[in-house]
Amino acid sequence: MSPIRTADGATTIESVRAVAGVSGFFFDDQRAIKRGAERDGAGYRGDPVTPGFDRVRQAGEAISVLLELGDGTVATGDCAAVQYSGAGGRDPLFRAEEFVPVVEGPVADALVGRRSENFRENAELVEDLCGTDDRRLHTAIRYGVSQALLDAAATARRETETDVLADALGTDPADEPIPVFGQSGDDRWENAEKMLLKGVPVLPHGLFNSVEKVGEEGERLVEYLEWLARRTEELGPSGGETEEGGYSPRFHVDVYGVLGEVFGPPYDRPEVADYFADLREAAAPYPVQVEGPMDEGGRGDQIHAMTELREGLADAGVGVDIVADEWCNTFEDVCAFVDAGAADVVQVKTPDLGGVHRSGEAVRYCEGTDTRAYLGGTCNETAESARTCAHVALATDAAQVLAKPGMGFDEGYMIVENEMRRALARRDLRNSQVIADD
Repeated sequence: MSPIRTADGATTIESVRAVAGVSGFFFDDQRAIKRGAERDGAGYRGDPVTPGFDRVRQAGEAISVLLELGDGTVATGDCAAVQYSGAGGRDPLFRAEEFVPVVEGPVADALVGRRSENFRENAELVEDLCGTDDRRLHTAIRYGVSQALLDAAATARRETETDVLADALGTDPADEPIPVFGQSGDDRWENAEKMLLKGVPVLPHGLFNSVEKVGEEGERLVEYLEWLARRTEELGPSGGETEEGGYSPRFHVDVYGVLGEVFGPPYDRPEVADYFADLREAAAPYPVQVEGPMDEGGRGDQIHAMTELREGLADAGVGVDIVADEWCNTFEDVCAFVDAGAADVVQVKTPDLGGVHRSGEAVRYCEGTDTRAYLGGTCNETAESARTCAHVALATDAAQVLAKPGMGFDEGYMIVENEMRRALARRDLRNSQVIADD
């Protein structure tokens, strides 16, 4: 096929294909798990609760989007949804076969013939599209198609995806890798030790998603942080010291709202502050942040509870940061949490925001506030989407970025860290060539 280009040499999008595939983990019915569904090897016993689920745990799904450009190039991106789909106000369970016709129908109709280098314009077009049911496209579709559009624009412009995003968002990209946050899954001991051996900056997530794991009085989480602090000294690079002057990771644990069950209702402000002081002491000398301390069932109530907790910790002088996750899904949700000062850190859960440029905008919204942006996502993504998110993190200079996909840690960390290093090396090479030409 002869290259098809516009008058100024830019390539056009000639076709859009969708291929049903698999993601890096599972879809889990979070409500069923919180109600007591028991682990059964790799699965769970019990009946699903959230609409769309056939069982409490089922295989994760994805759609690979292929954009064929006029010069024969094929740009790619992967549609993926979070592990706990349908929970916390998110879009419903993502079934790949159900949505393939949407990508090859309304999405293809809107994109074919458009200039491939115009990332922002193309991505916003998809963001506003409706499917065959006249409803806004599932977040997973917007997410995956925007990745392919970013790949297409970077290829057409002969730039990195970081450069294209920085131009679209009006940012100055980071000049070094963003701190990577490793997630351990249920293997929170061995995987944490792997993270320490590799000098991961933020760890370990922990997956404390039940009272059983946290402890009836929160004691198991305290014991875990004590163990983690001790193992950091024993296993950290160079025995806890690095050439730069010391390995000092940040401890980040996700409790999935369980502390709200352990310490309430009713909410006892002094008791909760004392418990967070215990967490801080257990983690010492390393900083600690707690994600999703409670789940109040809606955005307004969640913001109120998070604000009250944050103010209570500040009044008590307890130096533990809290991270917003539940009910902080869309761009509008992120803005609401930041405006209310409800969290020290907000997770920008990339598949839930739709197009990747929306994740970038959410990170930017934190600029100039006392809230940091954690570019997160889910273990249930793909290598393709993880690499794209590495560029979003660099373009916006996020506070931290999630290692994904999967719960094995090593693979996700490798994918995200190496993608950032490659992007920075390409920029250095380009800059050195510019200097040589001058």
